[in-house]
Amino acid sequence: MSIYLDHAATTPMIEDAIAAMSAQMVALGNPSSLHTPGRASRKVIEQSRESLAAEIGCAPSEIIFTASGTEANNTALKGLYWKGRSVGRNVVVISAIEHHAILDPAQWLVDHEGAEVILIGTTNEGVLDISKLEELISRRADEIAVISVMHSNNETGVVQPIAEVVAVANAHSIPVHCDGVQSFKKVPLSFSDLQLTALSLSAHKIGGPLGIGILVLKRGLEIPALLHGGGQEREIRSGTLNAPAIVGFAAAARADYPSAQVKQLREELAAGIVRVIPDAYINGSGELLPGIVNATFPGTESDTLLLLFDGQGIAASTGSAC
Repeated sequence: MSIYLDHAATTPMIEDAIAAMSAQMVALGNPSSLHTPGRASRKVIEQSRESLAAEIGCAPSEIIFTASGTEANNTALKGLYWKGRSVGRNVVVISAIEHHAILDPAQWLVDHEGAEVILIGTTNEGVLDISKLEELISRRADEIAVISVMHSNNETGVVQPIAEVVAVANAHSIPVHCDGVQSFKKVPLSFSDLQLTALSLSAHKIGGPLGIGILVLKRGLEIPALLHGGGQEREIRSGTLNAPAIVGFAAAARADYPSAQVKQLREELAAGIVRVIPDAYINGSGELLPGIVNATFPGTESDTLLLLFDGQGIAASTGSAC
């Protein structure tokens, strides 16, 4: 028997998403074409956009389809930086615990665009240190082009104080981007309620297909594009829209996530680890995602543990696999 404990990396597709995607894969038509098959493809995309907007808490026009959460992160961080730089803002602020889909493009902006990147650390509980962010903004608000903080950490599961980040930033008209890939459908997450500027999401974390993500970008806000060609998606993300993946994403997003059941399993696993291995300890505290346990086993090598787990049919990770 195999045990899969790596849903933070990717999830199995749910039946509704498979069915929706399979049906659309045999439908003909480029959604940018004006003939009947093209309009039919466009119709299912726009219906999916509306369905997803209802789940995300945003306007349908604020959804920009991408090929992944990584692309959405890159588009948001670079685009908002370039927009800010055009008015003299050269600083990018991110948390020290971001996914590499934010850390790496931030470093790229340093190496290739001359940006200054400032990392904000966390408390011992793994939560962004708001006091340090407030202190930085009090001194350098006029220099900051964008702030990017993940909604929850993909390794510890600790939910971050995004509402507080946005409140501090909004007081100085600083746009805030949030990587919400791990949180979507698992804990409450609303683009409009949080008053974000931009939000990144991905289908394959919630039972949807690989290869489709979303950048939610505040209506009326235009940023420089990474891809040019067809002018799709508000001319921010050119390229033929992937209708099968989009309808699969929408189907997965409509499904209920069993948060209470998964949380109970998480708590049972964490308690069992400490009971069987008394010197092990669980990392992260406060508000947590229901499905992530981050454990430390003193005196062990993580790669060796993974090989031993794998030999017993247990799939787990020592960090981010994506």
